Amino acid sequence: MEVQKRKPNMVSPTVLLLLTCAIFFISLPQVSATRFIVGAKYGWTTNVNYTDWAGNQTFYLDDWLFFVYDRNQQNVLEVNKTDYELCNSDHPLHNWTTGAGRDVVPLNVTRHYYFISGKGFCFGGMKLAVRVQNLPPPPKASPINHKNASPSSSRTRIVIGVVVAVIWTSFFTLW
Repeated sequence: MEVQKRKPNMVSPTVLLLLTCAIFFISLPQVSATRFIVGAKYGWTTNVNYTDWAGNQTFYLDDWLFFVYDRNQQNVLEVNKTDYELCNSDHPLHNWTTGAGRDVVPLNVTRHYYFISGKGFCFGGMKLAVRVQNLPPPPKASPINHKNASPSSSRTRIVIGVVVAVIWTSFFTLW
């Protein structure tokens, strides 16, 4: 009597189930933090209206501010509201300057943040105020109207198709 050996490329049902679940959950829409380059293409420099720039952004808990600037001239100081308004850099709450001119500030508390550049640059407009808020609750699920299907419903169909394909392929690999 000949003993059949298991093919090396076979997948156990448990592994298949775990793989399928992992693919499904990884493919679900995820909320991720945003890294904002302060001042966009201009960076942290003079002659940029940071009030306008910040007014066109929405900052949520766990986002990041990325300051890019000339490390030999500017810096990034977090100050209170009064020092922000007066451009007073004498007593910063936090000096985010690392010396590289590429500083990342985590927005990990829902509150107002105030940043200035010392060395007189604040008076030239290098000051930024942002309000960090909690993420809004996810929208309530509603019946899908196929004429107006959202990208997320299309994505769900793609995910289900991938899961079915993996199961189908694995089923035949097992036999």
